[in-house]
Amino acid sequence: MLEDDDTALVFDPSEWNIQREGHPWSGELFDKRIYQAPEKIEFVGGIFVNETERLTVLAMLLENLGIDKAVRLGDPQDWKAAIAELG
Repeated sequence: MLEDDDTALVFDPSEWNIQREGHPWSGELFDKRIYQAPEKIEFVGGIFVNETERLTVLAMLLENLGIDKAVRLGDPQDWKAAIAELG
């Protein structure tokens, strides 16, 4: 779990099914994800109000699009370095 210092909201990465290939939502999962989404996009020191909202939107996109699409953004060496730091 990751805690947002500004709001004490908690983002739990284990709630997300992020895979190499994306997948659509349906039924109960669709309802749950829509409820988790921020109500609106606001710019307050960054897109969305706090880190929890930003992580939620990122997780939503990764769940739908998949990791393979995400790693094509940015420098592959940066991705490799970030993964290496996970230990």
